[in-house]
Amino acid sequence: MSAKISIRLNPANPEHHLWNNHGTWFIHYTLHRPDCTKQRVRASLGTHDRHAARLLRDERLALLGAPAVNKE
Repeated sequence: MSAKISIRLNPANPEHHLWNNHGTWFIHYTLHRPDCTKQRVRASLGTHDRHAARLLRDERLALLGAPAVNKE
């Protein structure tokens, strides 16, 4: 069994799972592992553009098998 991503979708917040740290957008989410441990993942998206950050977030979450947060 592989790690399972845990995300909460909030359609009212288009920046869900994103935060801006001094102008650079980051993603954050939690992985639940088969050994009952969890790992918080926080990573720079390497962009200062809000729209690009949303697209990069959705791409990264899709690679992990999560649905898109926003359907823009």
